[in-house]
Amino acid sequence: MAGSASSAPSTHLAALQIGGDTLRGLGVRLEQWLEAERDQLPLWLPVALGGGIALWFVLPDARSWQVAGLAAIGVALSGVALGRYGRAGRVGAVGATAVAVGLALIWWRAEHVAQGVLPRPTIATFTVRVERIEPLPARDLVRLRLAPLQVLSVPETRGAARPLPTLPPRIRVNLVSADVPEGLVPGATLRLSARLMPPPEASVPGAYDYARTAWFDGIGATGRGFGPVSVVAGGGARDAGLRVRLSRHIQASAGGGGAGGIAAALATGDQGGIPAEDNEAMRRSGLAHLLSVSGLHITAAVAAVMLLVTRLLALSPWVALRWRIPLIAAGAGALAAIGYTWLTGSEVPTIRSCVAALFVLIALVLGREALTLRLVAAGAVIVLLLYPEALAGPSFQLSSAAVASIIAVNEHPAVRLWFGPREQSRAAAIGRGIAGLLATGIVVELALIPISLFHFHKAGVYGAVANIVAIPLTTFVTMPLEALALLFDTVGAGAPFWWLTARSLDLLLWIARTTAAIPGAVAPLPAMPGGAYALMVLGGLWIALWRTRWRRLGLVPLAVGAVWALATPAPDLLVTGDGRHLAIRTDGGDIALLRDRTGDYTADMLSENGGIDGLPMLLSDHPDARCSRDLCLMTRSTGGRTWRVLATRSAYLVPAADLIAACRVADVVVSERRLPRGCSPRWLRLDRTVLARSGGVAISFASGSMRTVRHSGDAHPWIPAAPPPERFGRRANRLAYQPHSGEMRQ
Repeated sequence: MAGSASSAPSTHLAALQIGGDTLRGLGVRLEQWLEAERDQLPLWLPVALGGGIALWFVLPDARSWQVAGLAAIGVALSGVALGRYGRAGRVGAVGATAVAVGLALIWWRAEHVAQGVLPRPTIATFTVRVERIEPLPARDLVRLRLAPLQVLSVPETRGAARPLPTLPPRIRVNLVSADVPEGLVPGATLRLSARLMPPPEASVPGAYDYARTAWFDGIGATGRGFGPVSVVAGGGARDAGLRVRLSRHIQASAGGGGAGGIAAALATGDQGGIPAEDNEAMRRSGLAHLLSVSGLHITAAVAAVMLLVTRLLALSPWVALRWRIPLIAAGAGALAAIGYTWLTGSEVPTIRSCVAALFVLIALVLGREALTLRLVAAGAVIVLLLYPEALAGPSFQLSSAAVASIIAVNEHPAVRLWFGPREQSRAAAIGRGIAGLLATGIVVELALIPISLFHFHKAGVYGAVANIVAIPLTTFVTMPLEALALLFDTVGAGAPFWWLTARSLDLLLWIARTTAAIPGAVAPLPAMPGGAYALMVLGGLWIALWRTRWRRLGLVPLAVGAVWALATPAPDLLVTGDGRHLAIRTDGGDIALLRDRTGDYTADMLSENGGIDGLPMLLSDHPDARCSRDLCLMTRSTGGRTWRVLATRSAYLVPAADLIAACRVADVVVSERRLPRGCSPRWLRLDRTVLARSGGVAISFASGSMRTVRHSGDAHPWIPAAPPPERFGRRANRLAYQPHSGEMRQ
């Protein structure tokens, strides 16, 4: 007994020693790995900065933001304390500090841009100062950014005057082109009437949230103006700004239509002249990135200016012998990049591309390697420091992912060997180049597919093949021809070049339309969970940014996220936040819309979030639905159970007794108005009062779950305060709505 008792401490000491040796061994291996990856560590700085920004968007309120920030600071201080023992502590300290900075930065930005939001829809006549004019000729509209000055009047209600509302400092109003007055210029004072509403939030879970975008843009209300619109002061015969005038000139010179609209987009970033059908074809074919001024366009402009300056200066032997022509050409290219960015409206992708171009030029001047992932990381850090909210938008994500994937692929040793010099015939070299372009295009498309599916719920399948022709066509044919046309326009001889530009753009549109028309050209997917998207992004970054064999571990979160997204069932019922529109899945997998006169935007939005590609059918035409002018009752069988959905579809009041009787046989009742207390469905009631707290909803009948746009306790500044809950009779009181869990429990 004494021997066994004395051996117990020895056993514990041996176990502790083994554990300590194991931890030391892991620490040594971690240090060795970080040493091998030391050149890649700076690439994770924008990832950590973006992680802090993403935390602010995901976490609900100030308390959780404070806890996350303090936790990041705690990790950073711990890393500083452990930094003397190796690289891991220092890496943790820098990364946690970047997370805390990102969270604090976006929090400060959200408070700093606060301008106030219109509390409720209103119709008013007021005077405004014009800040920005954006023509949208393809839609026969002009979009105005306005600063309200004075509210003059509002319509009376039942003969009684109403108090004048207070308008937010900045509003956005669309005018029909026919209502635009003469002398409309930035700085003019207008008198107009408009129906204004708060910037709309996402209509259903996963849809575009304009309320968030408008908050950071300083827009407090949007709406449509109606005549008469008059210029009160400040108007004149001055023409529009340089960008607008250049855009109009290009569209007119290139023949208008899709070709003219795309020509203007390539030069000025103005996409308002592109017809909707051509825009959709470009998106379905995977060529929509050509319409947004970004790295491709900045690179072409800088390269053209540098080539022109180099050739012109080289014509003088005296200049060539005494001046550093490449340095002068790089300076001219930098000015071209900055000027082009300003001309095209200084959008976030253009700014990021301009910063990257400037870094490339600096590297060339210093004799350093120019195109590296550090270049992408530096550009991303600058954009996130200036516009941290850009992280949540698809533009920043798509442009950064495309450039990073191209550089990451071309930095791989196998790819460098493939593109390296070798003895071979010209035909073999051309074939090798085409194969390399195709492989690079496939990698880029794979990198962009998760982003496209998350934001747009669809992705082009054949984009890699279409881009093999479209990118060289745009870069080496269309844009040089357009530049020559503008140059020769100065002497009135640009017409032949405009004709050639239009023909090249006709070819581009033919490629887009042909690709988009191929069956299966678009892969639709309903709104994916945010967790699945985060896993795929993390896996992709892990693969792209590391260089040792441990990069392969990124395949695990990438695969888990992809399976999770693909396994997420499409919703059976979508209801918009105002209760006016409803889409229900049919037994054939399509969706049917409640209202016969659903607008194109709403129909497309419901189709995309329902995971279908094509036009939805009307509920009144479905054989399993019974519809009158005022009501629709749809029967849907799934999971061994039959579900009945009742919805109102007009503004006319249904007799209360009839409506209450119909509610009793329905499982779900949806209405844009407040339902009578006696309306007690078997499972769920979604009327104006409930939807005001939940926002739009997406319901899965098989699991009985419901996702909502709004969540309990969400304190982001663009989200309006929800009204207090109300009770609706005995049966309805048994339904407890839980916004934070997104479910209805009975």
